[in-house]
Amino acid sequence: MKDPLKDNGLTSDQVEASRKQHGQNMLKKQKSSGLWFILKAAAAEPMLMLLVAAAVIYFLMGSTQEAVIMLVAIGLVATISIIQESRTRRALVSLENFTSPAYRVLRDRVWTLLKSEALVVGDTVELGEGNLVPADAIVLSADDFSVNESILTGESMPVYKLAGSPPDPLFAGTQVTSGQAVCRITAVGGATRLARIGSSIASIPAAKSVLQVQIRRLVRDMAIIGAIIFVAVWAIRFARSGDLPGSLLGALTLAMSILPEEIPVAFATFMALGAYRLMKEGIVVKQMQTVEALGSATVICTDKTGTLTENKMSLCGMFVLDGRELVTDFSSLSAGATQLLYHAALASEISPFDPMEAELHRVFGKTSPTGLPAYDGLTMLLGYPLEGKPPMMTHVWQGKENQRIIAVKGAPEALMNVCALSAKDRAALLDATGSFTSKGFRVLAVGKSDFQGTDFPESQQNLPFQPLGLVAFYDPPKAGIKQVLEAFYQAGVQVKILTGDNPVTAAYIARQIGLRDGERIATGEQIMALDEQALLKEVGRITVFARMFPEAKLSVIRALKAQGEIVAMTGDGVNDGPALKAADIGIAMGRKGTEIARQASALILLNDDLGGMVTAIESGRRIYVNLRNAIRYIVAIHTPLILLVFLPLALNWTYPVIFDPVHIIFFELIMGPTCSIVYENEPARAGLLKEKPRPATSRLFGLRELAFSILQGVVIAAALIVIYQIALSGGQTEDATRAMIFIGLISANIALTTTNRSYQGSLGESLKPGNKLIFYTLAINICLTVLIFLIPAVSGLFRLSMPDTGKVLFSIGCGMASVLWFGIYKLLMGTLRKPATASAC
Repeated sequence: MKDPLKDNGLTSDQVEASRKQHGQNMLKKQKSSGLWFILKAAAAEPMLMLLVAAAVIYFLMGSTQEAVIMLVAIGLVATISIIQESRTRRALVSLENFTSPAYRVLRDRVWTLLKSEALVVGDTVELGEGNLVPADAIVLSADDFSVNESILTGESMPVYKLAGSPPDPLFAGTQVTSGQAVCRITAVGGATRLARIGSSIASIPAAKSVLQVQIRRLVRDMAIIGAIIFVAVWAIRFARSGDLPGSLLGALTLAMSILPEEIPVAFATFMALGAYRLMKEGIVVKQMQTVEALGSATVICTDKTGTLTENKMSLCGMFVLDGRELVTDFSSLSAGATQLLYHAALASEISPFDPMEAELHRVFGKTSPTGLPAYDGLTMLLGYPLEGKPPMMTHVWQGKENQRIIAVKGAPEALMNVCALSAKDRAALLDATGSFTSKGFRVLAVGKSDFQGTDFPESQQNLPFQPLGLVAFYDPPKAGIKQVLEAFYQAGVQVKILTGDNPVTAAYIARQIGLRDGERIATGEQIMALDEQALLKEVGRITVFARMFPEAKLSVIRALKAQGEIVAMTGDGVNDGPALKAADIGIAMGRKGTEIARQASALILLNDDLGGMVTAIESGRRIYVNLRNAIRYIVAIHTPLILLVFLPLALNWTYPVIFDPVHIIFFELIMGPTCSIVYENEPARAGLLKEKPRPATSRLFGLRELAFSILQGVVIAAALIVIYQIALSGGQTEDATRAMIFIGLISANIALTTTNRSYQGSLGESLKPGNKLIFYTLAINICLTVLIFLIPAVSGLFRLSMPDTGKVLFSIGCGMASVLWFGIYKLLMGTLRKPATASAC
């Protein structure tokens, strides 16, 4: 490929002019951000609709003061919704910016990295293996350059692109499968060929995750129950009073108390903020569903190079077949060793992505008397890409005076299969390969061909090759990788290696890093030879999969999923895309990964650190536990509200209206931030990572959790009823009775917020530091409650009359006691759980 062409790139003025004329390099998306969109979403919330209905009824009744309070409440609820929605959307925008790919672009005579959105028509862009083509373009210069256009044509075979007359076109969204090229952008954004497909893709609704479906079902069921009770309360009250507006107001109050609008808000907040927290840890989550899947992961299928090892390929040995020469000192090479290294470099890409190829170029330049690259003075005529099982690649070069050099390199088995070898030569190569791989070295065979014709065969395997020898590289395991694997094992997560390496090399590395059952090995060919039932039986037993290729990787992932495993898979190459897509959690590497791998994945480790997955799994479990605790809190605190609105009306108590809409609104203002912000900020409990993964089919909120939460709420309601009876028997007025119940419920909410932080451990552990938000929120709640009673105008609107000190303390005590029993229950359960754990150990 030619060097940076005779082209200076666009100037800054030309870029602006091009952007004005042709637009930005972005497909039109359905607008889902901005203040107006957030306001529309907030206005559609059911709670706001109920508040508007209540305000209208108050106006019709002539209760202007109450109607104004409802309007203020509408503003408060809308403000909180907008703040929460804005926070969630800011987190999602940050994630989008992280995942946007960058490209080398020539501007003002300087190559610079730019996001794809910044490209304009006329830009000169460099593309390499693993890139997605960012816009429609034409090829200016190419080196062994091929593109997968299946997204447009449905044809999966790569298409080679050349700089001819006319130059071959490139299309946005297609994938570079081999080589490098310099191209010029011809169309961007909506003018690209992909844009026509993009409009139809955008109309397809995204599939709902398991948790989203469960939460929607729970909210739907509670809404149906609320609608039934709404009608019943309205009918009872209207039949007794004949007051249509008043009976509707009472029914609306009940509907407000039943509606669990906090649950979907909490879910969206937990997922978005959880992903944002992971991003700050160097882990980019591209799909919100991934956050909920992380806690369920049971198997991690990881590649070896760059994930378990340093990805620092050092040339550590060569074996020259002619003369049986073993080379470990590269300071002075024999003619045979020089020829071997020369052909190995020529069989590599000029601008290599692979670290082994970069090392071959580096060592050749260092040992060459001229210091020039191997391809100096040569022109590439033809390049066969890396392919085959096992893989190999071939480059055909033309030198001065029509000199032709054909260099090949690949897996030793691949070259031995296509070379005419004597028994002695084959044995020598096998012995040398075994010697290298037993030390954990990665081995490539190198050869040449004397083919002089012009009609090159379609398949490189049909060329006549002669082997020159072997080159061996050492890639040491990463520091701390043993501890990472041990953390996975403690978390109940299996680890399997899927690598293209020789089985002996893979087994050696497996032993070095402490992989359990690392002696259980199978190759890609062996996997593909198994029928479906045999594969399902063997895939769980095998730990190291060697000489893997895309179809074999995909088969392993599908077989593991068929067994009910939740599979996470790491990948970095062009051919890892299908398996990454098939895995429950596809993981790409931020540094060494190709753009195709990053696009196919659901999660990106920016620092290429597998230890980040330990953090991600713990975070996924933390989010799941905290979300469940938040929903338990919501159900528990809604239960006494529902009962204290419904029972006085249904049973015709002396004071039938305990709570008005204004009280329900106050409690909603307390509950919303508590469940969606405070609980989201709760740290992971001790030992969470050592627990077994939860089954993916488990319900977030099953009958057991629902029954227990309702029980908590019923006990609180019972305590409030006791307060009511004591107040009534003591001759308290309606406003004083309401105040005592109000204080009791506030106290119960404070205790419930604290105890429901965790469903394990004692009350003392529930009060542990680590989540400052919970104490700030409770302090604000207490201050607001005190202000309600201190400001006469406000207490009048709430229809509250301050009882004496003894009644206040009694109400606080009843409210606290109605919840603190749960702390005793947790303590007893923890005591019972310890002997079981000890006996299990």
